[in-house]
Amino acid sequence: MKIPQEKVALQLAAVGYIPDRDLATALWLMESLKRPLLLEGEAGVGKTEVARALALAYDTKLIRLQCYEGLDQSAALYEWNYQRQLLAIKAREGTDASAVEEHIFSEAYLLERPLLAAIRQSKPPVLLIDEVDRADEEFEAFLLELLSDFQVSIPELGTITATTIPRVILTSNGTRELSDALRRRCLYHYVDYPDVDREARIILSRLPGIDSGLALQIATMVSLIRKEDLRKSPGVAETLDWAATLAGLEIRHLRDEPESVHETLMCLIKTAEDKSRMTREVSDRLLGKVA
Repeated sequence: MKIPQEKVALQLAAVGYIPDRDLATALWLMESLKRPLLLEGEAGVGKTEVARALALAYDTKLIRLQCYEGLDQSAALYEWNYQRQLLAIKAREGTDASAVEEHIFSEAYLLERPLLAAIRQSKPPVLLIDEVDRADEEFEAFLLELLSDFQVSIPELGTITATTIPRVILTSNGTRELSDALRRRCLYHYVDYPDVDREARIILSRLPGIDSGLALQIATMVSLIRKEDLRKSPGVAETLDWAATLAGLEIRHLRDEPESVHETLMCLIKTAEDKSRMTREVSDRLLGKVA
């Protein structure tokens, strides 16, 4: 029996995301095995966009947890609405203390954060845990426990078990090494920059009115730029910005408009160091390799 990754690829393509075969296979395995999927790769290759596209493809909610250094359970899981609790306590002054406590530690005063919200949806959402490598190792250990059991204990309310199991996408830019335990818990796929043909298809998908020949030229030029010694290679989002700019200028052939090509490279270049390296001579040299 053949792996039906083509079906997954078509579902994503229908919502504007063009995956390669390996990514489509990884997403199919994630759905079949009900396992989290860890996507690792450089910033800008489209890891976060996978989760957005998946939510659109399944017509479900996308719940995003953006990780950062110092992220703790209260910001990721739940908090109590302390202001409302204080107001409720003041309004009930003179009443039985145990009754007040029971009232203020109820669902009405609970603030869901992304992880708790994700396990309490009636329809399985896509849970995006973005840039998990930016979080501390202690949070990573907590996350591992939650992803294993899909339940959480709130001292005042007891154990809350998942209503539905979310589709979990974790992303990492490789700023620190993730634990072996987390990697074992997840399926894994490394997301690289798209090749020229796939990036041209991405451009055509996102900018339907653009000329197909121009889309291929843009993808080729961006691929050549990524091979230069740059501090930050342009991502797919930057490619789309540049493509929209060139299409708006009604450019048909890049080699016919070298000045406009060079001047608009600011859509791709994001640091002063890279700008100084991407001189007119360099852009003309690369442009000469574009068919």
